[in-house]
This record gives sequence, C-alpha cells and structure tokens, in this order.
Amino acid sequence: MTIKPIHEMAVEVMVDGQYSRNFPSFALTPDLNRDVPFKFIESEQTLTLSTKRLSVSFDKSSTQISYHKDGEPLTREEAGYFEQATLQGFRFVLSPEERLLGTGQRVLGMDRRGHRLPLYNRAHYGYGTHSEQMNYSLPAIMSSKKYMILFDNSAKGAIDLGKSESDVLQFEAIGGRQSYLLIAGDSYPELINHYVDVTGKQPMPPRWALGNHASRFGYKSQQQVIDTINKYQEASIPVDAIILDLYWFGKEVQGHMGNLAWDKDAFPEPEKMIRTLKDKGVKTTLITEPFVLTSSKRWDEAVENDVLAKNIAGTDVRIFDFFFGETGLIDVFHKPAQDWFGAIYKELSEQGVAGVWGDLGEPEVHPADMQHQLSDWQITASSDEIHNVFGHEWAKLAYQSSLQANPDQRPFILMRAGFAGSQRYGLIPWTGDVSRSWDGLKPQPELTMQMGLFGLAYTHSDLGGFAGGEQFDKEMYIRWLQYGVFQPIYRPHAQDAIAPEPVFHDQETQSITREYIKLRYRLMPYNYTLAYLNSQQGLPMMRPMFFEDESDLSLIDYKDQYLWGDAFLVKPVTEEGVKKVNVYLPQGQWTDFWTGEKYQVTEENGKVVEYPVNLTKLPVLVRGGSIIPTVRDHQNASEYSSQSLRFDLYFDPSKLVTETLVYEDDGISPNSVEKGEYELIKVKSTGADNKGQAVMTLAFNREVKGAYSGIPNQRELSTVIHHWPSRPKDIKINGQSIAIAVTKSDFDLEATAAFYNFNTKQLIIKTNWQNTASEIIIN
Repeated sequence: MTIKPIHEMAVEVMVDGQYSRNFPSFALTPDLNRDVPFKFIESEQTLTLSTKRLSVSFDKSSTQISYHKDGEPLTREEAGYFEQATLQGFRFVLSPEERLLGTGQRVLGMDRRGHRLPLYNRAHYGYGTHSEQMNYSLPAIMSSKKYMILFDNSAKGAIDLGKSESDVLQFEAIGGRQSYLLIAGDSYPELINHYVDVTGKQPMPPRWALGNHASRFGYKSQQQVIDTINKYQEASIPVDAIILDLYWFGKEVQGHMGNLAWDKDAFPEPEKMIRTLKDKGVKTTLITEPFVLTSSKRWDEAVENDVLAKNIAGTDVRIFDFFFGETGLIDVFHKPAQDWFGAIYKELSEQGVAGVWGDLGEPEVHPADMQHQLSDWQITASSDEIHNVFGHEWAKLAYQSSLQANPDQRPFILMRAGFAGSQRYGLIPWTGDVSRSWDGLKPQPELTMQMGLFGLAYTHSDLGGFAGGEQFDKEMYIRWLQYGVFQPIYRPHAQDAIAPEPVFHDQETQSITREYIKLRYRLMPYNYTLAYLNSQQGLPMMRPMFFEDESDLSLIDYKDQYLWGDAFLVKPVTEEGVKKVNVYLPQGQWTDFWTGEKYQVTEENGKVVEYPVNLTKLPVLVRGGSIIPTVRDHQNASEYSSQSLRFDLYFDPSKLVTETLVYEDDGISPNSVEKGEYELIKVKSTGADNKGQAVMTLAFNREVKGAYSGIPNQRELSTVIHHWPSRPKDIKINGQSIAIAVTKSDFDLEATAAFYNFNTKQLIIKTNWQNTASEIIIN
C-alpha cells in the first residue's frame, strides 16, 4: 500500500493487490505538483502522515486508515481494501447523520445515501423522474462532513452508499486501479476547489458557447441549415451556433456511421455554408461517433490503419451488431487510432468547423470480449476494465486535436460520457436522451447540480426534451426554455418530429422565448464571469441551496431550485397549469427580478413563500446587495461588446458593503488568463447612514492584466440602484456634482446625469467612464 499527500488537503491511497493491475490514473491531472510538505511519525501501533492540516493514520494491526482534519476525526476505513478473484474495492465507515452526494448522473434526489448504484456508463433513453444508471457515472462521493472520496478506478463496478449495510460505504470493481483520493475542505466551495486542484480545472469555453445553439436530430441539407439560421435572424432571436447531427455524413440514420465526411448530395458546398454562417456570426458544430460501420466509406481505411478495437485474442477487429449496422469501435486509447481520428478532426477544423460533438461515447455498445490497447502505458485491457474512461480519452483526443488545428481558438467539446477529471479537457456534458415531457424537465436541476459539485459545471439538458412526444406541449416547452436561461449551456435539441427551435412555433411561443434568450445575452458579462470563476476555482455556475447554510442538512434535499451564481435564486416551473409555486428563500432580502417586489426574510432558517406565476414568468429572485452586470442586446458573440455596461445594484440596508467582479477578454483565446490578456472590472458599494439619510459610495476600478482584441478604451456606464429610499440631495462623480433630472426625458438628453423614479424607487446614474479608478458618492 502507498499513501501519498498530493495536496495540503488531499491524499492518494493505492494498493497493489493480488488481483490488481498496474493501471494509470485517469482522474489525476498529469501536471499535478506532488511536492507537498508532510511529516511522518511512527509509533508502536500506528504510522501517521500529516500535512499542515490533514493527517492520515495507518493502524499496523488492522491495516485500517483513519483521517483527521485540524486534529478532528473526519472519516475512516471500515475493512479498508478487500479483494476476491472477480471483485476488489474499499469499505468506509459512515456516521449516522452523514449525507452523501455524487456518483454522477442519476435521478434519485440530492442525497444518494441508501442506494446501491452501478458504475458503468450507459444511456437511459427517455428517462424521467427516476434513473439509477445514466450516461455519466462518477466513482466519487461528497459527504456533508465536507470530505470527498474519489475511487480512481475506470473499471465496471458499483458503489453502495449504505444500502446493504447502513453504516458502510463500499466501492467495488471487477479490476482496474485499486486507488482512491481523500479530499477535505472547510466549506463546500473550498472542497470543490481542492478537488479540481488535483483532478484539473475546466478551461474557459469560448464566449459563444454561452449563447444560443440551434440543434436538432437533425438538419438534412445545406439549405435547411441556412434557412434555419435565417429564421432566427428574421425573428430577431439571438443565435451563436448550429449543431449538425448525423445527417451531415449520410442520408439515413443507418448504414453511414463512420463516413466522417460530408454527404455532398445533401451538403454540396460545406465550406461555403460554414463561411456563410460565419459571416452571420454563427459557428458550426458537427456530431461524431466512435463507431465505424462495415458499410461506411472508411471501413477499409480504418482496418488498414489499426484504428479499431480487437477481439479477445487481440488478432482481429471485434465486429458486432448495433442499431446503426454492423460495426467496429475506434480504440481511442491506441496511438494509431488517435492519429487517424485526430487527422479527421484537424481536417474539419481547417474547413471552419468550430465545435465537436461526441455522441454515443459511453460507449453505448461495448462488448465485454473486446480488447483495447493503451499505447501510452503499454497495457492491453478488456472493455470492462476501461469502459468508464472511454469518453474521457475521446474528449482528450478531440480537445488536443482542436487545439493543434486552431491553437488560437478555445475548443468546444460536447460529450455525453466521461470520467472524473474530464473537465480539464474542456468536456461539456449533457444529460442524455431525456423524455420530452414534464417528467423529463423535473430532474434537470438535480442532474446539473450533482455534476457541478465534481468540476463538471457545464452539464446541461436538451432544452424542451429529446425523446418521444407526439404532440407539441407548448407550456412545457416554454417552461423548459425559460429554465435554460439559467443553466450552463443554452441548447434546445430534440427529435425533429416536433421542431426544437422556437422559430418554428407560434408567435406567442416565439415572443416569450425571444425575451428570455435576449435576457441570456444581456447577462453575458455575469455568466462569463461565472465561467471565469469556475476555471479558477471549480466553483459551479449552478449552486445548490445547501451552499447557503452548510450547517442545515435539510437544505441538501432541495433538488428543484438553486442559485445561479451568487446573485440569482431560480425555481423552474415543472408542473402544468400552475398559478403559483412554493419557493424557499434563505434569510435576508430578496427581490422579484421581474416586478421589483421585495421579500424580507427574517427567519434564521429562511421561509417558503408562494410565488405567483403565469406563462411569461419564471420564478427568479435577486439577493439583496447584489450588483449584476449586463450589456446591450446583441445577436451573437461576434457583436458582443462591454463598451456599454449596466450595473443593477439591489440596495439592502443590512448589507452596506457589497461588491462584484466582471471578467473580460477577447472571448476566444485559449490562454487569456495564463498570458495575462484580460481585465477585471471591480465595483464596490459602501453604504452608511448620515443622520437618517442613506449615503452610498460606488467605487469603480479596473485591473488590466494585458491588452486583448476588442478591449474598450472607455465605457458608457449605467448604474441602476433598486430600492433607493428617496431622491438624492447630491450626487458627485470624482468630486464633481452632476445633474439630477426632474423628468425622464430630461435625463435621456444628458450624457452624465441621474434620475430618480419615485414610482419604482430606482435611482439611475449615467456616466462616461475612462476606465480609471472612479467614485460616485450619493447623498
């Protein structure tokens, strides 16, 4: 057994058992700094290894390991490592009150304790309100005691979270690397930060990835693609990308998978099409799959180049039947296959393709009697031993190929399956082939929140639902697309019997969804800053309610509402025909984003309020003291500019000091942060009470790390202060008093001025900002 500190708050435990094999770690980031200071003490009974705050004690007689943080017990092994001829794993003790999250995509509720779950990536077509096995399993748990255990094993297995034995957590697998990581933290965000420190941080996506993606199964011709984007632009609905499903390489669903080249009958001039879309500010993303059919145009080429996984003897390609036809599977672990597949991605990139969609990458069909050649480690492994990292290695291949082809552009990698640590390859997962129904909508926040706890912050759903649905459910569709504004990726996608794109529906549907999509685009600086924070700290964009009060374990049960960043509280409407929904509000001030109505929650444990809804209104509230950055309406990322910035400050007398951060760069360069080609805009409000009169100072600062393309030389600022109690006596900008307009029309004529709206209690201040330290004092 080997115990290694890999972080001040994380250790790796690895066992070389009788039946174990020397598999590599797929979870740990390859560039991990293992030079962690530690102390080692040996006594008669124990061996103890300690970092500054975390200690690991090994009992010589029982061989059990226990963990302490700051001298306090954290967790301990029960029997520790166990092995049989066909099963190996680890056992840990669970305390009675402990709650457990994690294990990947499942629909079970947030607390997964009491379940025994398979660890084997497998699609669940048409799932709804319950699923125990889905596309993306994770051999990892997060405890309410603020530790994580990640079992760094790619093999087929199971995790028992106190179901068989109520006080035991058991991981088991048929083979693979017998290793786990124990990670600790003082808070949930800090715990996640430590987790991504050792498994890798998600790189910043391109800004356009946070926009609207047109997508369906699927666009069947070049003209249909162009016509669809024209419909978006004619309807004034912002759109940044279009995603082509498998018809780009074949006329029918079956028989063509593996062609991986344009069907020139349906797409006669693909490069011209891509250029036309690019001129409209729209990127092109293509689906690819890891299967090459014997009927495809590349079958002979794939066989000759040693691209496909072998039979159990390792002598011939393992051919098997699949829904799409007789097929082989690309061995993404094998160097010849990586070179071959990578060359195809490079060719597509050279044609102008901006994004890669990897589908069926569990793999959906993966015969047990198949061999894979792990070239980098000179190992041959069965499919069951490395099944769960197939998508992980595929994402790595696609990511690296994209960067090699376009070193100045951030990759966009959409994948259905992966492993712990896949986020470091820019993987953007989605929640699979969800039912196109209310039952399909209900579990989506739970799925995204669970994955976000383990660094996979861009997990999202096919908006509107994918599978089934014989008739268009207008209300359900609108509710799903409203929710999508506050999920990481905005991508309506479905089987095309019913159009997934809003532009093909009635005017009311278009009108409602248009306003929500435009809101998504106005919020781009807020959302883009969430992406920046995720890339630096692993902080999820969608955050569970238990982040609010980590001592209140009951908040873990909230699976259907969440925080979008720190400012917004969102409750999706997931029931048909409702006129009101119950929303839990934590203690403090909350403002209805749409009406400005203020909720003051004085109860220490928060309270549940009835929130009125109609078809146009999604429950969205803003935390008191929040400062929210927005920009003007724009059609896509090519038109994006932060030259005109608006800050909405929700004044809260109990929070007199608040601040926000806005991250800005060129939106496309892969190493903007590393190269220092970005800026940070910081806004801080400081309030006081001057003899019964509210006084506020707003400080605007800009930290330019380095120039980037499109950086504004100056900015037009609009600051809107909500709930401001009265018309100010005086407003000074950098010591100079400015005009306070009596009417809104007078205010509109002024370049630098203020206006107080007595009806809405909003104070609006406009000014030209020269990007230097500035101060607004309101008295």
